[in-house]
Amino acid sequence: GVLIECDPSIKSIIVNIDSANHDFIIEDLDEQRVVVKENMLAELKRKLEDRLKETQQPVDESGSE
Repeated sequence: GVLIECDPSIKSIIVNIDSANHDFIIEDLDEQRVVVKENMLAELKRKLEDRLKETQQPVDESGSE
């Protein structure tokens, strides 16, 4: 497995992604660390990036500062 260390908010998203099929997480260690299956790491990263894009506000590039 692969140890992932991240902010608790990111870890909660990872746990949420895993909750559908339990395909990713091997062991939930604490608030900031989780062990995931090495062969599923790329898929987990893709799903996490998609989830973060959904939740982030679009940047206003109108030039007003």
